[in-house]
Amino acid sequence: MIRDRRPGYRFAVGALALCFVVVILGAWTRLVDAGLGCPDWPGCYGFAGIPMSSERIEIAEMRFPDAPVEVDKAWPEMVHRYFAGTLGLVILGLAIFAWRRRNDPEQPVKLPFVLLAVVIVQAAFGAWTVTLKLWPQVVVAHLLGGFLTLSLLWLLCLRLGWRREPAVGEIRNFMLRLRPWAIAGIVLLVVQIALGGWVSANYAALACPDFPTCQGRWWPDADFAHGFNLFQEVGPNYLGGLMYSEGRIAIHLVHRIGAIVVALILGVLAYRLWRAPAAWQLSGLGITLAAVLVLQLLLGVANVVFSLPLLVATAHNAVAAVLLLVMVSVNYRLRAITGKVA
Repeated sequence: MIRDRRPGYRFAVGALALCFVVVILGAWTRLVDAGLGCPDWPGCYGFAGIPMSSERIEIAEMRFPDAPVEVDKAWPEMVHRYFAGTLGLVILGLAIFAWRRRNDPEQPVKLPFVLLAVVIVQAAFGAWTVTLKLWPQVVVAHLLGGFLTLSLLWLLCLRLGWRREPAVGEIRNFMLRLRPWAIAGIVLLVVQIALGGWVSANYAALACPDFPTCQGRWWPDADFAHGFNLFQEVGPNYLGGLMYSEGRIAIHLVHRIGAIVVALILGVLAYRLWRAPAAWQLSGLGITLAAVLVLQLLLGVANVVFSLPLLVATAHNAVAAVLLLVMVSVNYRLRAITGKVA
């Protein structure tokens, strides 16, 4: 892989940075229980901004008598919306830029328009998150949409920033054998991220307040059918969660088991990348993957041991995003180095 920045690269990097901020703000909003800080969408209590004056607060509470105004929760929600709206406009700009350069064979055109479609769907899920009162299925879909947007933007940066050079001989054969590990790793990581979202959406992060045991036992009573009921009733307010203890324990346990599986697969992949023959770029990726993976595992344990501190929980979300971007890089490099089209 040779660095070869093309027109639009800095634009894409700026969009990536903004998207990362949006993902972190979304996690922060969820963790401070501000997901319903504004009970309507896209405004806040019928206003374009947050009702701050006593007159506006009175009007807001007349409009939404079941949702008293909490300014400290409205702020995170609206700041997240402002940043997300700006990101949508930036991605629209990327799509327009790509279309204007569509005759350049090195300019990705389909990818920016896929991104634009994803962001439009994301906006719909953002609205449903509010109107369906944090229904866990929608919350998880919204989370995955944010991670998908981030991943696609990073892929666009890779497409615009690095020229692919197919490998030959020993290194090509080595990479062909490694690709199934990379594909399995990114699929399992996405499943684990979805499980993490399910933990958060159902307020199951502290269902097991100890580590490595859970409720003082290696295998406590758990109701997996209840914990993974994907047909929960639509309509109640899910702020704080509606599942009983055994259901939340089941969710937490599966997330822990998933962490072990992902750690094993990504650990093996990181080691094999580090040992890649005559490919220092891949060795560096292996070291990066191992470091981010260890950090993510430590943050997960710290969430339990220290009872979900806000900064640690937010960092756990942020590092999950970084880990996904590393895996996108690994898969991109392996497809490129074996002569496949990214």
